[in-house]
Amino acid sequence: MNYRIVERFVSINGEGKKSGQLSVFIRFKGCNLNCSYCDTLWANKENVEYENMTEMEIYRFIKETGVNNITLTGGEPLIQDNILGLVKYLLLDQKLQLEIETNGSIDISPFVNLNRLTLTMDYKLPSSRVESKMDISNLKKIRKEDVIKFVVSCESDLDTMKNIIKEFDLVNRTNVYVSPTFEEIDPRDIVEFMKYNKLNNTTLNIQLHKIIWDKERRGV
Repeated sequence: MNYRIVERFVSINGEGKKSGQLSVFIRFKGCNLNCSYCDTLWANKENVEYENMTEMEIYRFIKETGVNNITLTGGEPLIQDNILGLVKYLLLDQKLQLEIETNGSIDISPFVNLNRLTLTMDYKLPSSRVESKMDISNLKKIRKEDVIKFVVSCESDLDTMKNIIKEFDLVNRTNVYVSPTFEEIDPRDIVEFMKYNKLNNTTLNIQLHKIIWDKERRGV
């Protein structure tokens, strides 16, 4: 089985539970959504260059790096043919810790019973223009070890986030992160919103890689 890989590199994880830790990033071609703030649109273009890599080739690249945290990202990993097969193959190595970044529109059921796998799942808020594409059932399937991430661009996004957190009791069931759209909303406003609404057990998460490097730079 071949997988379409547009980018593979080692860097720090810019967000989520392992923010600041080294990770091997495997970026897949293509996505089923078109979010207003997408920062990897280039990876979704039909004519983007990519490598065809087998499970073994991906695994060998990972092992050559000497890094044990693996992030499968995109694009959208869960729309890739036989992605479950690749995940199970990589998890045969007991040293690897695997994370999948997914956009919240694809059923996560096949992945929630796998050990050493965490899901970092978005819930797309109104400013994304794709909120209607969310698979709401995922909010009931997400586990304690996973992350649900809200990317916010404006106050109405924050209000929607607050309501979703409350409706699905997310802070008691998983890890809740809120991330500002880069240069569109002041993180201080998010902090004030969190304080006013007493959003306990919710974590503000600013994308480290866009602070350390140019926001347009790839491979970081």
